[in-house]
Amino acid sequence: MHTYKIVAKLSLILSCTGLYANSTDSSYIDIDDTVESNLSENLDSLVNLWHVQQAFQLDTVEFNDSLVADMAIPNFSDSVYIDRLSRIPAAMDLTYNKIVKRYIEVYTKERREKVELMLGLADYYFPVFDDIFDYYGVPNELKYMSIIESALNPNAYSRAKAVGLWQFMYGTGKLYGLTINSLVDERRDPIKSTHAAARFSKDLYNMFGDWQLVIAAYNCGPGNVRKAMRRSGKTNYWDIYYYLPRETRGHVPAFIAATYVMNYYAEHNLKPGQIEMPLAKDTIMVTQKLHLKQVAEVLGIPLQQLKDMNPQYTHDIVPGNEKPYALTIPESAVGDYISLEDSIYQYKNSVFFSPANIQPMPTSNSYVPKAPGDNYAKVHYTVKPGDNLGFIADWYRVSLSDLRHWNNIHRNLIRSGQKLVIYVPKSRLASVEGINKMSFVEKQGLIGKDVASGEQNSAGVAPDALYGNNENTTYHLVKQGDTLWEIARKYPGVSELTIMKLNNLSYNDKIMPGQKLIIKK
Repeated sequence: MHTYKIVAKLSLILSCTGLYANSTDSSYIDIDDTVESNLSENLDSLVNLWHVQQAFQLDTVEFNDSLVADMAIPNFSDSVYIDRLSRIPAAMDLTYNKIVKRYIEVYTKERREKVELMLGLADYYFPVFDDIFDYYGVPNELKYMSIIESALNPNAYSRAKAVGLWQFMYGTGKLYGLTINSLVDERRDPIKSTHAAARFSKDLYNMFGDWQLVIAAYNCGPGNVRKAMRRSGKTNYWDIYYYLPRETRGHVPAFIAATYVMNYYAEHNLKPGQIEMPLAKDTIMVTQKLHLKQVAEVLGIPLQQLKDMNPQYTHDIVPGNEKPYALTIPESAVGDYISLEDSIYQYKNSVFFSPANIQPMPTSNSYVPKAPGDNYAKVHYTVKPGDNLGFIADWYRVSLSDLRHWNNIHRNLIRSGQKLVIYVPKSRLASVEGINKMSFVEKQGLIGKDVASGEQNSAGVAPDALYGNNENTTYHLVKQGDTLWEIARKYPGVSELTIMKLNNLSYNDKIMPGQKLIIKK
């Protein structure tokens, strides 16, 4: 109590300079422990993640915060905190007061080891957040909201039933295009939920024109913020503090404290934990119903690792029979997955799914292709620039493994002008006859994927004709195991989103060895 009285007196003096707080009342606001309690719970939940357990060998040993008692934990004066906050480039005011100080102490003194875990996770997630926020024009520092929302745990689940890194409620998640059903919850998907969070934040800023109010509205909804503004007659966050729901009041000071810690953790003798997140990973499109255990047992991947890499599949089932879904796996397993794709689908099918779905198991690890019968007709497709086998299989609604077998393709390498043989049921012959002459946009439309106007090549025009003489672009030939994230890192100033936009790709699309990608210089 004596410490807080001293800080309060100091704040009264410094508030006259405008450095301590934007509102002269903020230094007298009482501290609410609701957000602090939620923050501690989120930090504690990190040890349940498989990659955290692997990195710190925590399968049977829990963290003991008393272990850090002997470490040098520095103390700083209020003037140091004020100076440091003023040096952080930000699109909003980083106010300092006793509430912000309290949250800084939680991060830097009381939960040090778990904060180090979070710092390690930030090395993995923040580059993804930065790219997406930049794409939508959202301030970079808003990524720190994920710290107070979930402590960077994609499986975070609040008492209010908010879910994921960005803690979306059901209605808001659906409003921003996230799939939420019995088997899939994209609120847990790190990439798709971040796109939704960026759009939501931008919409809130268009309502309020103030990023501190955006952070409050993100937590309690714009209606509650408007109500607080109406009842108080004020528009400043600190002026409406007591009019906000209790569980929301601490969000802005916790955000400011998180921003401080992520920029000055080294000054507090904090070090990022070496989290074993699989940076070398790739995405496979699943087109049949698939259980993660099928993948884990056939490919020898730890099941819990697969679950952590694909947190959106809440019951370990990928419902690819409904529509294509993305499955993230370690890069080292991609080749085996491709060669054993059909074997994986059939493995223990009777155990994981209905007996009606049982298919004969292959007698070896080699894929046994379906022999076209009398009910099938042979058609031809000429490969166009930018095509890949995954696209073509989707357009004709055939198995990727069958397509490879029919054309004696072993490494998914195809070339422009190559003629492919495809067998389709005679009942669908009329619906596929025109595909060979369709534009890329029309073909994507067949599988329900829209390509934005101005972002696609014209039908029959090779990328060379459009970009070959452009001094601002170059090409990257995709190799086995390449991912968009890794490719982007090879070219200065290029992001994953830039490559996607220039090559008409979505996050559900996969890139294939031999595919040529246009890269902005």
